[in-house]
Amino acid sequence: MGCVSSTLLTHDDEFPKIGGFSHHFVSLTSTTYGLLNTLDPPPADPLPPETINAWDLMSDLDENANPNLPNPPLNLNNFLENFEKICPPRGEKRVVLYTTSLRGVRKTFEDCEAVRSAIRGLGIPVCERDISMHRGFRDELRELVKGKTADHCIPPRLFVEGRYVGGAEEVIGIVDKGFIAALVQGLPKLGGACACEGCGGAGFFPCSTCHGSCKLVKEGCGIGVRSVVVKCGDCNENGLVLCPVCS
Repeated sequence: MGCVSSTLLTHDDEFPKIGGFSHHFVSLTSTTYGLLNTLDPPPADPLPPETINAWDLMSDLDENANPNLPNPPLNLNNFLENFEKICPPRGEKRVVLYTTSLRGVRKTFEDCEAVRSAIRGLGIPVCERDISMHRGFRDELRELVKGKTADHCIPPRLFVEGRYVGGAEEVIGIVDKGFIAALVQGLPKLGGACACEGCGGAGFFPCSTCHGSCKLVKEGCGIGVRSVVVKCGDCNENGLVLCPVCS
């Protein structure tokens, strides 16, 4: 290896200096090239293509799958039959959704809103039972999920035609997988009116007996008997009466 510019050229002006350094060309001899070539390791044999079995990868996922959400469903036409038979009162042929309108726990309220939007977006009638407005609904839900973990008492909880679908995780999972239409297949669609004709979608009426106070004054029946205040027996703890049409 030698410097070509040093041996062949003698005039520095033909190769002007840049930054104080002049240009030099290096010539590699066959001996030098052979030494440099040994620095690179020989190419390794190419690896054979790897075969990936998708079923083996998903086998572990199936073991930890949510028992309330079939994965994958065997038959979309009978998708609802994959869920546990738990029927709320008067819920044999309808969608019953237990929710809460209280915003005390933000996640619970947001979960209720998400499930409510997903189900109502299908255009089917939904019987919504607000456990924060009626203690009877709360006791009803506890009885339905009796024997399960305490999380099953936390709304939202969805029941379709006497089958327990689950909470927000299960319902949103069904929506994401594209099976929500199969879940409510065969249920009637809403007509022109989206809200209940009786209560306008509120689900309750103010009590006409106590006017929402939950109390009644009972007059004395004899001389010297004072009037007493008693609890109204026609309404719930909030002075409301369930709508007879949609409840």
